[in-house]
Formats: sequence, C-alpha cells, structure tokens
Amino acid sequence: MSFSPKFLSGSEIRQTFLEFFAERQHQILPSASLVPEDPTVLLTIAGMLPFKPIFLGHRSPDFPRATTSQKCVRTNDIENVGRTARHHTFFEMLGNFSFGDYFKEKAIAWGWELVTEVFGLPADRLIVSVFREDDEAFNIWHEQMGIPKHRIQRMGEEDNFWASGPTGPCGPCSEIYYDFHPEKGDKAIDLEDDNRFIELYNLVFMQYNRDAEGNLSPLQNKNIDTGMGLERMAQVLQSVPNNYETDLIFPIIKTAAEVAGIDYAKSDEKTKVSLKVIGDHVRAVVHLIADGITASNIGRGYVLRRLIRRVVRHGRLIGISGEFTAKVAETAIALSEAAYPNVRERETTIKNELQREESQFLKTLERGEKLLAEILEKKPKQISGADAFKLYDTYGFPLELTQEIAEEQGLTVDVDGFEVEMEAQRDRARDAHETIDLTVQESLDKLAESVRSTEFIGYAETQSTSQVEALLIGGKTVDSATAGDEVQVVLDRTPFYAESGGQIGDRGYLSGDELVIRVEDVKKEGDIFVHFGRIERGNVAKGDRITASIDRSCRRRAQANHSATHLLQAALKLIVDDSVSQAGSLVDFDRLRFDFNCPRALTAEEIQDIEDRVNTWIAEAHSAEIAVMALEEAKAKGATAMFGEKYAAEVRVIDFPGVSMELCGGTHVSNTAEIGAFKIISETGIASGIRRIEAVSGPAILDYLNLRDRVVKDLCDRFKVKPEEIGDRITTLQTELKTTQKELDAVKSELAVAKSDGLLSAAESVGEFQILVSQMGETDAESLKTAAERLQQKLGAAAVVLGSVPEDGKVSLVAAFGKEVNAKGLQAGKFIGAIAKICGGGGGGRPNLAQAGGRDPSKLAEALAAAKSQLVEGLK
Repeated sequence: MSFSPKFLSGSEIRQTFLEFFAERQHQILPSASLVPEDPTVLLTIAGMLPFKPIFLGHRSPDFPRATTSQKCVRTNDIENVGRTARHHTFFEMLGNFSFGDYFKEKAIAWGWELVTEVFGLPADRLIVSVFREDDEAFNIWHEQMGIPKHRIQRMGEEDNFWASGPTGPCGPCSEIYYDFHPEKGDKAIDLEDDNRFIELYNLVFMQYNRDAEGNLSPLQNKNIDTGMGLERMAQVLQSVPNNYETDLIFPIIKTAAEVAGIDYAKSDEKTKVSLKVIGDHVRAVVHLIADGITASNIGRGYVLRRLIRRVVRHGRLIGISGEFTAKVAETAIALSEAAYPNVRERETTIKNELQREESQFLKTLERGEKLLAEILEKKPKQISGADAFKLYDTYGFPLELTQEIAEEQGLTVDVDGFEVEMEAQRDRARDAHETIDLTVQESLDKLAESVRSTEFIGYAETQSTSQVEALLIGGKTVDSATAGDEVQVVLDRTPFYAESGGQIGDRGYLSGDELVIRVEDVKKEGDIFVHFGRIERGNVAKGDRITASIDRSCRRRAQANHSATHLLQAALKLIVDDSVSQAGSLVDFDRLRFDFNCPRALTAEEIQDIEDRVNTWIAEAHSAEIAVMALEEAKAKGATAMFGEKYAAEVRVIDFPGVSMELCGGTHVSNTAEIGAFKIISETGIASGIRRIEAVSGPAILDYLNLRDRVVKDLCDRFKVKPEEIGDRITTLQTELKTTQKELDAVKSELAVAKSDGLLSAAESVGEFQILVSQMGETDAESLKTAAERLQQKLGAAAVVLGSVPEDGKVSLVAAFGKEVNAKGLQAGKFIGAIAKICGGGGGGRPNLAQAGGRDPSKLAEALAAAKSQLVEGLK
C-alpha cells in the first residue's frame, strides 16, 4: 500500500500543468491582479474570477480555451492558518477553462490523464465525487475512466454544485481526492475526513441557467471551469505532512526560524504554528503590495495591515525582537519572481511598505502586550469592550488580534461593547472637529445650559438683525467689551456659516450704531455658533441688538469651491473607481482640498480627464436641487454619504441631477455655471492608501493664474526667452548638465583607473591564482566597477574585490572573477552579496562581475578582510 510519488518542485508542478493544457490548444494567460475588476469582491479569491464576465455572458472570450496559474487571497479562514495542514490566506489556483468549447468528457479525461499519467498518482489512491443528480458525469468516470462505482461518491448541492449567485449560470461539480490512508479500505469513505483525504482538482460543469423562480434551463454555450490547488498537489508530490513544508512555503519558514535562532524541526507545536503563519502571511503581503495595495484602515489596505501585524506579532511569539519582515520577504520574492516578475520589480516598494508598517506597529505593540497581559492576569471571564477598545485606540491592536490572543487563553471579547466604545469615539472625533478654542471651552459648556441654540438662517439670508446672547474674552464670559478687544460672540440667530463638513466659517461684520466687529471665523459647539472677531470701533454688551452681515464675496468663493468638491468626487468615481470615497476635505475661500482612498497615484491622463469632466459639468449649467429628507429616503435615492460619518434622522441633500447627489450641510451654488471654472493644482499621497487633490475654482482661478503669470514672466526675464520657449530652454540646460555630468564621470573613471594601476603590485598569489582585495577611498560605484574589471583583466586568472565609501552612510563593493575562478566554484554575485551583509547591505550580479552595497562604512574593513580570507580558502 505504500507509495512514493515522483518529486516535483512547486515551479515544476505549475509549469507541467500549464504546458499540459497548452499542448491541448489552451492559451496560457498570466495571472490577474489580486485587485479584481469585479467591484463586488475586495480581492481575487478564485481562479475563475477574472473570467466571470465571460461566464456571465457580459464579455466575449478572446480564446475558446485558456489555462492559468492564478494568485488568490482569502482571509475568511484566517484563524485556521498554521493550525490545519492546508488553510492559507495566499494560494495559487491552477485552472483550465473552456468557453463554449469542450465539456464534460474532455474535462474529465484530461483531468484524469494529468493526475494519473503526468503527475503519476496511482488510481487506487484516488476517489472521485460528483453531484448527486449528475448521472452523465458518473457514467463518464465509471464507463470511460474505469473508476469503480464505490469509489465515485455522490454529493449534495452544498458540496458539488456551483452557482454565480441566486440567478444566472450554474452547474454541477466533480472533484478528485487523494487518499493518504488507502489501508483503511473502501467501506466507510468519508470525504470530509481531512486527515485521510485531500481535494486536489475541482471540475465545474457550467451547463445551466437558473431563473428567478429557481428553474434550471440548459445553457446554449456550456463552459468548463476547473481549479487545482498548487500547494495541495505539492504536498502530495513532495511527500510532506502539510502544505507549509512544501518548497513553495518552507524556505520562508526556514528564513524566519533562522532570524529567530530556532530549528523548525525541533520546535514545539505552538512555535511551528507561528512559523507557519509567518510563512503564509508573508507570501500574501508580498503579492498584495506588488499589486499596488498599501496598508490602511479600510478595504484592501486593512486586509494588508492586518496580515502584516499578525506576522509581526507571531515573530515576537517566537523570540524575534527587532524588525525582520523585509528579510523574510526577500525569500518570498525569490521564490515567486520566476512566475510573477512584478514582485522583484516592486521589491523596493514591498520592503519599504513592510518596514514602515512593522516599525509603526512595533512602537506600540510592546506596551499593548503589557496591558493585555495585565488584563489577562485578572483572569476575567471575558475581555471587556472597553479594554478591547483601549488596545485598539491606544496601541493599534486590531479587534481581530485581541480576539485571537483571547482565544489562545480560552476567552472571548465583548464585541458589542467594543462597538459602543467605537461609536463614542466617532462622536468625540466629530465634536473635536467642530470644537472651538480650548480657552473658551469650559465657559461654553456652561453657557450651553443657559443659552438657547443659535438659529442658522444663512442658507437663505446673508444679513440678519440679531441679539447678543453671550460674550467671551480670553475664554471668560463678560457682560461687555470695547474697541480693541478680541471677542467671541454668541447670537440668537445668524447668517454666518460655522466651520463644519470641511468648509471654513464665514467672514463678515457685526455692527450697530457705533459698533464694528470684524468676524474672522465662526465655529460651532453643539448647536451654539461662536463668532470670533476683533472690535474695531465702539462697544458691545450682552443683550444688544446688532446687524450680522457676511462677506458675500468670501461666501461666493466658498460656495464655488464646495460645489466643485462635489463635482470632483463624482468625476473621481466615474473616471478612477466607483469605490472612491471621501477621506477628508477642506473648503476654503481661495482653494479646495479633497482627500480620498486610492491605492495608487493618478495618471496625468486621469487628472486631465477629471478636470475636463468637472469643467464640462460646470459649462452644462446644472441647477442645484436642495432638499431636506429622511436619511433612509436619501440613501434610497443614491445620495453619497461620507464613510464613518454619523447622520441625523433628517438630512440635507445637495443634488446636481445626473451629476452628483450628496448629503451635505454646507453652502453651495444654485447652478454649476456659477462655479465658473475648475483647475487641479496637485495630486499627492498623504498616507498609505490616501491621495489628496488640491484645486481652485471660481474667482480663485484668477488669483492662481496671476501667480503663474508672475512666475512665467520672471523665468522669461531670467532666461531671456518667450513664454513658449521656456520648456526648450530648460531642456537645453538639462542636456548641458547631463553632458557635464558625463564628462565628470569620465574624469572620475580615469582617476579610478589610474589609482587601480597602483594596486597591481599588491596582488597576492594563491596557488595558480592572483587575488587582490583593497579599499579605494571615496570612489563612486561605477568607477569602482571599471577599476575592478580592468584589474581582473590585467591579472588574468584572478579574483578582485574592491570597496569604497562614496558618501556618508554608504558602502560600495565590487567583485570581478576570472573564468578560472568561476571554474573553482566561486561566483562573483553570490560571493559579494554575502560579503555585503557584513556592512548591513546586499547585492549580486553575474558569476564574473557583481556589485553590492551597504549602510555601515565602519564595517568595510571587516568585510574586505572576510572577502580575502574566503578567497584564499576557496582558491587553495
């Protein structure tokens, strides 16, 4: 009953699968991104997902047959990662697909041929499942493939029937299982027994369409969708006890173990679980970052951040105290780069993102762990919502991490209590955004008990007669104030808009018979509007009747910018991604700023398209329809709400029909034509996964153009050219600078060569070889390379290693080996990469010539000494 399969590496399994189907007229297609085109899913979770529009009939296929190795990420079973033999967050799904071409007979025949003849698995180790009503598939397996009836298991709809949704394409499945323990016999086959059986290959026969009543009708074009888990097949063919010990993952685990100074084989089960978690998660984060995802607190970014933090925590559990994720990621990159070149292309981005996230998390993790330990020492029956929230809010512990640690201790977390604390925090955040100067806070808290709410009439009126309800100077309530005093004034009614929703407060004047107060800002505390200003003339007292007048010019500018912000968000959703949502904003008199979630920088074309689209809407003169309605009604109409914001039962809706509909309490133009024009000034990243657009609109555009005009005139005067010639002049200067730089580099190279010639006499003989190891001062990397090549050519059968410190905090290293040295088994790339680690760096290259770098110049002498010692030893 024993069986030893032919060992195949993970790469060989992948390539064998793809070539098998390529020989059968399948087009090999590259893996799609982990960021799917399908807006209904967060990440690519299945091999068929890129083809879903074809299966649903929304898009015609480019090829009748296709085969892929698709990278996938799922986190729904994250708590099982490392604890079972084959649960993963990241996995590769090998698949062959037919779009209205072949169907069951060929899919089954090829699947069986691949598994038994190509991969060499014996038939008596395989069990097949079919949908209970799929007699066609059952008969093909039995009559054509020769599978005994008792080894074909009929399964229910839950296990063996695939559907894209409640309606649409669907069909039965058939699966091939591998039996680890055939000695147990065929009498009581239970495919749910994970210790005995592993599902290797799933064949989906997409043959029906399900209507709204649940009726099935045959599809005109029947499709095939299959999936073989690469990691699972590797476990079987490599004869290892679990997926983690295959060559797809174990090298990552081994690297993590080396960093921790432990041996995986000798570790206890708890340590092995942590190493497996690290191995799995590092694969996932490397590919997520390579596909453009950055860590954040929302969406895909949150998935990435959660995985990175789990890696860091499990690293600490096995004794790693410092930063290590980038080192482990290097192994994952090396394992994946042949199949997925973008991981190497994005290596710097991957490592930078990991180091940034790890460093940020480590700063608070230790303190958070201490607090959690203190909580657990009290032996509670449950971790309270308040404690879980404190860990989240103060120490950056995701709720899931606290739950995971609690589960290890046999405890649960009060999730409902956590949500109550979270909502309270949102309330505090909103209050903080709308609060006033702290020096007046205490007095206003007391005033709120006695002063009635301020009536805001500013949507319809720009002036009002109002009564002074309260006065403050320096944070203290007073009965009166006089010229020169800085005051805060509370009125019974006001046309002044108070800062909220990103829009700044109005400016204007409070006036009376002899009184003039210039209002510079208005903020809101609860329902009280506080006018901040300076008395320019006269006196004011509590109870006075005054005239409140806003600066209409400033209001028009704010209105234009606020409405332009709404159009901007609509354009972003239309042109970039419908999932774009607001992450913050500022509506000022002279500019607007809009922050939004996006994992990448916008292209120049996208920015221009957005600007053009907004200006088109402005020119089309869309009238605003402003209404107050129930929150649910507004949502039903499709109004956009800010993520995480809390709204009252009744909301104000700003609707530019056909363009934009948002919940908003700000002031707006009555028609988009009043905006005049819109211009994007910049688009930048401000945090992981958050981008910022700054722009101007309306009258502020003239200010912007005047500034640009002054700059252009200044450049014209400096360069003595016309405006249209500035670009050419700058190009000429750049060309001249490059030429000068090349000349300088040539001089440096010549100097390095001259210096290197003086080193020839320092070469030492080791048997038939010459070795030369030396330091060349501050020589730059390129000149160092030129010198090493020249020295090796002059010395012949030689090994040359040179080092330098071209600038503070930077080490350059070069190795040049003759072919005779290579013949002794020494390769420049591997050799110099290892030496560079002594200086806190790395590198590599060809067997005959390689460069490396480091960050610790103080270790250069030690590194060169090690290089010389290793060369002597290797060339004896």
